[in-house]
Amino acid sequence: MNVKQQGRRVTAVVIAASLALAVSACGEDNTAGTDAVASGGTFEFVSPGGQTEITYDEGDREPVGDLQGESLMEPEEMITLEDYKDQVVVLNSWGQWCGPCRSEADDLQRVQEKFEDDGRGTILGINVRDSVADKARDFVTDNGITYPSIYDPPFKSALALGGLPASVIPTTIVLDKQHRPAKVFLREINDDELWAAVEPLLNDE
Repeated sequence: MNVKQQGRRVTAVVIAASLALAVSACGEDNTAGTDAVASGGTFEFVSPGGQTEITYDEGDREPVGDLQGESLMEPEEMITLEDYKDQVVVLNSWGQWCGPCRSEADDLQRVQEKFEDDGRGTILGINVRDSVADKARDFVTDNGITYPSIYDPPFKSALALGGLPASVIPTTIVLDKQHRPAKVFLREINDDELWAAVEPLLNDE
């Protein structure tokens, strides 16, 4: 590796006991690897195999914990994963400060609209590192986003995810009806590839 290539590599910060996200751009790793690369002005997690997607076979899946937190749009209300019992849930960690998050919001909304027509799933956002909640609320309102989000600036809800990689922003985690991880995207996604990961889970019992 030459000096220029070495200069492009950064060490990803791990979510440890403090769960502090010292993000200088839009992402970093917490468990599945330690390398990240600069790409288009953001940082993109690279797993040891060079993947930005992780697929879990059904036999390897274990339910995540009961992720919960204050509603972004209704601060007096609490949202818990158990609110969506027996539904496919797509967790998406995002911030209005993050370019890829802003770009993929329309795609997530299109998947949410399919969920709303179907009744068997939902997108559940986790808003992180937005210390001024009104900025995140304005983004939701201005973009016509109808899926709920937990307001969690320090990303404490990541504790419920156990060993899942979650500190890349954005990260999208597809949970089956038993709330077990089926697919993790450690990058910006589009609606077609997300629906391709979701659709096979909708008919599972």
